[in-house]
Amino acid sequence: RWACGSQPLSAPAARPLPLLGWREWVSLPALALERIKAKVDTGARTSCLHAFRVRGFRRAGDLWVRFGMHPDQGSSKRIVECEARVIDRRAVTDSGGHTQNRYVIESEIVAGEYAWMAEITLTNRDTMRFRMLIGRTALNGRFLVDPARSYLAGGSSPETEQAKAADR
Repeated sequence: RWACGSQPLSAPAARPLPLLGWREWVSLPALALERIKAKVDTGARTSCLHAFRVRGFRRAGDLWVRFGMHPDQGSSKRIVECEARVIDRRAVTDSGGHTQNRYVIESEIVAGEYAWMAEITLTNRDTMRFRMLIGRTALNGRFLVDPARSYLAGGSSPETEQAKAADR
């Protein structure tokens, strides 16, 4: 028997996907980036990471990219130097309608107990509130997003605990 013509009534319930809030603490271990505040942005297709002094170079015949990253939100004091293999270059249109050709890398993203691989574009986000956006392609089939809550994956800090208390 079918309910609404889509699922058999006798089908077992699907395992629920874990929840993320609209912002989460994440790390990118391959880039030596720990504790970046990321916006979980279902309106963005691709994920992106703040990068400056972006320079492509060759290593063993492959295209790589070297870039600086300011991991602390609202500050450019601390710099982490990163390197990653380039998997693509793409034209990406931002929310303001501006198109930019960006390097695309692949990296593991870790949020609390969850870890997954995602494609990430590199762009200067110095003027943006978040150093990283996690787009819907990286979320699809892995997570549900609760836009009214924050820091559901974990990563404790006074700010996180304050935001969790405000979400309750």
